[in-house]
This record gives sequence, C-alpha cells and structure tokens, in this order.
Amino acid sequence: MTALPNAPGVMYAIDPMGAPRMTRRDRWKQRPVVQRYHAFRDQVRALRVQVPEAGAHVTFVIPMPPSWSRAKREAHRWQPHQQRPDVDNLAKALLDAVSAEDCRVHDLRVTKLWGDHGMIVVCET
Repeated sequence: MTALPNAPGVMYAIDPMGAPRMTRRDRWKQRPVVQRYHAFRDQVRALRVQVPEAGAHVTFVIPMPPSWSRAKREAHRWQPHQQRPDVDNLAKALLDAVSAEDCRVHDLRVTKLWGDHGMIVVCET
C-alpha cells in the first residue's frame, strides 16, 4: 500500500462512503446502498474513529477502479477527486457514524483524493 504523502494524522483503512438519501421505507425494506451505509457506519464505530471538535482536517482517499489502466492510475494517484460522492456527503456519513451529536464539530476541513486503497485520514490542525 502506498502511503499518503505528508499524512501526519491517524489513518483508518475504510473505503469512504457518502451518506445516502433515505426514506421511511428504508427502515423495513433496505436498499443495497442503505445496507452498505450501515456497514460503513459499523466499521467506523468498530475502529473507533475520532474526529476532534475543533480544528480537524479529514482526508478521504477514494480507491481507483480496478478497470483503470496502469497509466491512468499513475496519472490520478493523490490527485483531487472531483466526482461523486460530494465532500459534504462524505463528511456527513463520517460525522453521523462517529457521534450522535455531530453538531459539536464546528471547524472541519475536508479533502478527497484518488488513491490505490480507500482510507480516511484524520489530522488535528
């Protein structure tokens, strides 16, 4: 696994996922995206991911698809990820999984990059 350049924070080997839009029906008839989201939340809680209330920088490393060529993978490694999921959905999913009262987090910087493997890096600023 290639290390994230200049990452002084704590790295968690979790594939990032954005929070899906859910309906009342998802309580009893869960769609696959909702099941993946619940698995993501369980994994975040199992690894005891912590996000500081003030001055946190969270970097989401989105894994590159295996279908990409070697040249395309090299060109995109550690470059900005400018596709879906949006940073606000990624942050919402993480903060909802970390604590019941995510309103306490008042200073957060979020970055998303391409990488070989999915991970979440949390640094205090």
